Amino acid sequence: MLRQVQSQKLLSKLSPQQIQLMKLLQLPTIALEQRIKEEMEINPALEEGVNTDEETNNDIEDENYDDAPKEDDNQRDDFTISDYMDEDEGASYKLKANNISPDEERKEIPFSVGVTFQDVLESQLGMKELTDHEYLVASYLIGTLDDDGYLRRDLASIVDDIAFSQNIETNEEELNKLLRVIQEFDPAGVGARDLQECLLIQLKRKDVQTMIVELATEVVEKQMDEFSKKHYDKISKKLEIDDELLKEVIQEILKLNPRPGNSMSDGQKSQQQVIADFSITNEDGELILTLNSRNLPDLKVSKEYVKMQEEYSKDKKKESKEASTFLKQKVEGAKWFIDALEQRSYTLLYTMNAIMEYQREYFLEGDETLLKPMILKDIAERINLDISTVSRVSNSKYVQTPFGTFLIKNFFSESLSTDSGEEVSTREVKKILTDCIATESKKKPLTDDKLKKVLNEKGYNIARRTIAKYREQLDIPVARLRKEL
Repeated sequence: MLRQVQSQKLLSKLSPQQIQLMKLLQLPTIALEQRIKEEMEINPALEEGVNTDEETNNDIEDENYDDAPKEDDNQRDDFTISDYMDEDEGASYKLKANNISPDEERKEIPFSVGVTFQDVLESQLGMKELTDHEYLVASYLIGTLDDDGYLRRDLASIVDDIAFSQNIETNEEELNKLLRVIQEFDPAGVGARDLQECLLIQLKRKDVQTMIVELATEVVEKQMDEFSKKHYDKISKKLEIDDELLKEVIQEILKLNPRPGNSMSDGQKSQQQVIADFSITNEDGELILTLNSRNLPDLKVSKEYVKMQEEYSKDKKKESKEASTFLKQKVEGAKWFIDALEQRSYTLLYTMNAIMEYQREYFLEGDETLLKPMILKDIAERINLDISTVSRVSNSKYVQTPFGTFLIKNFFSESLSTDSGEEVSTREVKKILTDCIATESKKKPLTDDKLKKVLNEKGYNIARRTIAKYREQLDIPVARLRKEL
């Protein structure tokens, strides 16, 4: 039987301004610059420049902004953004000017312009004596090569594709013939269908075919599986050579380029450097934290829009009321956006300062073994903010230190107990694991079981499967693949 029931529920909803703040929090510096540009385009009441009109500021502050994002008052008493600011700064959300004029255009993302390896192949194709039909088919083949310079697709599929897309009839035999022509081009190895073929092309094009090159060709052609698995004893036995000669053969193969396309493809890709969101400096044992805002423009609410809104609000006409409402929304939106930027800077510094103090020993010395176990909850409880806020601050943001630039989220790690019961960071264990592998004998690399014993002897209670997990996270191959002659 259906019936109606009336009940009360207490729900917590974020205001549009709080949602805007959350979105701004997770943006790194470069993305924030683009977001500010977008906001200035869609909101004409938001202008670039320092607001020096006190009357305009007072008029705007008299409006009701109860929905604007606010921090707990007690938190602001203990820690304020002004602690990190110079008194003669412009906008309050800017933390450092670095003596750079607002009119000066700074380009932090360099772009390199050059030809692609497909362009190089096309130019070499024009030097071959081919019919128009063959030239079109060969050009299509060049276009199907991936960034590494390989032809990953089977020829039968290419025959169908070129028929449908270019209305050109061909067959696998003709494609094979033209592919061999492309494989003669530079850089050596392009047009190969797998790694083995790529290496063979390069070896066979050596100017001088020495005994080492001939042996390397035999290894790649007949013993590629043993070579990839580093079964050097099987290779030396089949070739009937000693370890010294085998070492020269292996070095000859390792000098080859497994990705010939990459040597020419850098020109088509933008080279983006990491822009640190924070900077930590050590001044006589005192850690100084700053927020990177040097490329962020000073923002203000348009005085013209405020005056227009005041004039339209005095008019009782319907059109004037609609215009007044529209202008008021834009002015309030501009004010909210500036407030959100200020709140973002405050939250970022507040959170990063807590991380810096938590890992103070590391930021002073730069030794990863000094990193303490730290999870999001530890910082959230320390600064009395939500875990999701700490996650937004630490995710996709970098900090520049005297020891390098690092992703902030990498400072967070789980804990591990030692024999003495002390809690240590898993980063410390990974550092010791990396050092052990770096100093191991390459002729007899340490297996996961032996690495486990080494760490257990140092007092770290860790299982073999955990060693394997950490090794994979560090992109370190298994012992067999680390073996060298």
